[in-house]
Parts: sequence; structure tokens; C-alpha cells
Amino acid sequence: MNRIIRIAAALALTLGAATATLAAGASISGEVKKIDEGAGKITLKHGPAKSLGMDDPMTMVYRVKDPAMLKQVKVGDKVTFEAEEAASGYTVTRMERAK
Repeated sequence: MNRIIRIAAALALTLGAATATLAAGASISGEVKKIDEGAGKITLKHGPAKSLGMDDPMTMVYRVKDPAMLKQVKVGDKVTFEAEEAASGYTVTRMERAK
């Protein structure tokens, strides 16, 4: 019986991690409003971000996972990005200029 419980728990953890990965991978469309390289932050105006639980468009300041991302865009650029919520706030994990 303990083996069945361990297997069920492992399966639940695996499925939970897969669901979180899928949710975090949803791209969000936005526009760069401000870049603060010194602080490693970017201000993005974006539409709904369902993967982050945001149903309405808004403008927010995000941390960036890799400061090099800030050198690839400029104010006014249209971008698509992915972000995740952490204890320290929201962090952009991937970003590229929209085509």
C-alpha cells in the first residue's frame, strides 16, 4: 500500500510541474515603455497575461532573468515575452522583438 501511495505522490508532483511549465510558457504581447539597465528592470505595457493570472491589459515593471535581454530592445519596440511570478515579483524569462 505504501508503494502505491509513493507512486501516486510522484505522479501528482510530475503532473503539477508539467502544468506549471506549460502555464509559464505562454507568450504575452507587449510594448517596451522604459528600460532600467542599472536595476535590471523593464516596464512593459501588455495585454492580458493569463499565464500570470492577469485578465486585464496593464503596464508593469518586471525584473529580467538575464540583463542582456535589455540590450536587445529599445523603448517603443513591440515584443513577445514570457514571465513567471516569484517571491521577489514578476520576472521576464524570455523576450524577443515582435515580427
